[in-house]
Amino acid sequence: MQSPASPHASRPTVNPADDPLLQDIDGAQNLVELFLKRADQKGDAPFLGHKADGQWVTQSWREAAEKVCLLAESLRRMGLKDGDRVALVSENRPEWCIADLAIMAAGCITVPTYITNTRRDHAHILDNSGARAVFVSTEKLLAPLVGAIGQTGMVEHVIGIDDLKRQQSGSFEYHDWQALITGDPASARAEVDKRISGIERSQTACLIYTSGTGGAPRGVMQHHGAILCNVAGAAEVLINDFGITDERFLSFLPLSHAYEHSGGQYLPIGVGAEIFYSEGLEKLASNIEETRPTIMVVVPRLFEVLRTRIMKQVEKQGKVANFMMDAALKISEHSKDGKKRLRDKPLDLLVEKTLRPKIRAKFGGRIKAMVSGGAPLNPEVGNFFDAMGLTMLQGYGQTEAGPVISCNRPKVGLKMDTVGPPLRGVEVKIAEDGEILVRGELVMHGYWRNEAETARTLKDGWLHTGDIGHIDRKGRIVITDRKKDMIVNDKGDNIAPQKVEGMLTLQPEIAQAMVSGDKRPYVVGLIVPDAEWALEWARANGEKFDLAALQQLPAFKNAVRAAVDRTNADLSVIEKVRQFAFADEAFTIENEEMTPSMKIRRHKIRERYQDRIDGLYRG
Repeated sequence: MQSPASPHASRPTVNPADDPLLQDIDGAQNLVELFLKRADQKGDAPFLGHKADGQWVTQSWREAAEKVCLLAESLRRMGLKDGDRVALVSENRPEWCIADLAIMAAGCITVPTYITNTRRDHAHILDNSGARAVFVSTEKLLAPLVGAIGQTGMVEHVIGIDDLKRQQSGSFEYHDWQALITGDPASARAEVDKRISGIERSQTACLIYTSGTGGAPRGVMQHHGAILCNVAGAAEVLINDFGITDERFLSFLPLSHAYEHSGGQYLPIGVGAEIFYSEGLEKLASNIEETRPTIMVVVPRLFEVLRTRIMKQVEKQGKVANFMMDAALKISEHSKDGKKRLRDKPLDLLVEKTLRPKIRAKFGGRIKAMVSGGAPLNPEVGNFFDAMGLTMLQGYGQTEAGPVISCNRPKVGLKMDTVGPPLRGVEVKIAEDGEILVRGELVMHGYWRNEAETARTLKDGWLHTGDIGHIDRKGRIVITDRKKDMIVNDKGDNIAPQKVEGMLTLQPEIAQAMVSGDKRPYVVGLIVPDAEWALEWARANGEKFDLAALQQLPAFKNAVRAAVDRTNADLSVIEKVRQFAFADEAFTIENEEMTPSMKIRRHKIRERYQDRIDGLYRG
């Protein structure tokens, strides 16, 4: 590693001979080879779990491997060739993993797409990727897809995972999943083994389309080596900082997102873990308690929601519970890099025997680590979960880098305002303007059919992330903000909007916020009030609960203003939110104001509310 003062960091490569899991990952030519090796090792051990008829059921590694090989050979019989693109439209479920591996085992390239995609979104991806075939799970997801297929005219085959009604369309041939996974597994395996022996780490495994926070999604060409490099780096963190036993991952984030694709699918494959699939956000809390995962990969927004929920539950339990929660938070605040003060030890032991076991039980009681990624995590949220006895690791990455670049780890010291040191095999340096640059096998080979953007992003082997930050004395990366999102006011001062927004949403009155102020004299905000708080306020003030009507009341706005003022007290003069307005509704995936990984889409919000934002600077 570089000297502490150097704006450059890289973790030394650990000898793969030290651990057989790392040796397998480093030695794998491609992702399918790694999976089949694990399947041969694990045999009839459970691999993929999901809920059916109210019960959790699993299928073994052997069963999954047989389906992968049979499905791959069926794709070849359809006429698909090496390098053909195959789209995958499905919620998280065992068939997603099997289809993804089968596409690659057939020598093709997976094109994952979000289940929230509109017809227009699908048309863009199908047209840009040139996909010849599509997997789709349900009738509901097929509906917008059919229109996009008709519009682009490129898709020749549609494979229905569920028993879909045959579409009366002459533009494609329909295939049933069950019919494609029949045959001789041994013969199919032999053909797959022969085919994948020619697939190198440098070959494209998938086209992951970016979430589109600032425009039309671009297809990131992730090669097998990029994902394997990510898996090896993340596995080394688990092995050295936590130890690998019988791990179980609960898959919740969309598998079409690079973070879940690598961290929630191929990492567990790499370490021989089980993958259980959540039933969705509304059942996530019960799914966690039922499946008792050891690792969870989650986005910050979910942690913010869970933190608020836990705090409200504890507050209702009386003075003793509240005292314990306050004590836990103070102990965490006193801690530095995970080292607690000696005088806090007696109270810490008391909290450990009373409050923390109840909190851990809500997460199944076996959690080793919850890994936050996909967007910046407010340090206060991370500190809260640390105080509650749950290990929170903040990671950092981009789709263009496999996607994981760095991750906090206990042995280096958990510091919640950092995203940890670079993973094994990853090199990071800071450019003169503060931009974070990344180099290594994890870096993409480019954007699909977009040479101009590729040349702008990749220079001399370095990925220009567009993120601003620095490296601290322990080699941990500290992210300041997105380069393109940075607010530069009319006096030339730089303001990080994500920091301000994160602090605003920690207030119980505020669910979501977006701040603006580029080339303006001060910062203003667009705020979505918290619905539960608004309901309580309405009851306490004798008002009918109608959020739109409440927002017209001066008393209601003053209550939210008090929350903004509390936030401003912890901000510098140039960061303070001087004026704010209410949004008409929550920012959601459905109204296209959030990405599927729950980041706000600034350009969409500005398009809708620009007049309202401009009005905050008048008068």
